[in-house]
Amino acid sequence: MSADKERAPKRAMDKTILLNQLQSLRLKLHEIAEARGSLTDPDVIAISEEADELIVALQQLQRARLIEPPLRTYPDNFQSK
Repeated sequence: MSADKERAPKRAMDKTILLNQLQSLRLKLHEIAEARGSLTDPDVIAISEEADELIVALQQLQRARLIEPPLRTYPDNFQSK
């Protein structure tokens, strides 16, 4: 199996994991901000910063996907002429 074929599922899995983590943080952020009554509470800010880091990681994955050459999907028994 080529390295490109191995990277594609890993990128998709990484993206799914990051999106799930971001969704979880978003819900936690909303819950804590509402409970504390302030968007400037230190705990709210800490969660917001953690979410920012996940957003940057997702953007980097997206950028890498746009820069990398497209994956070739040939059958395993494909032989070039």
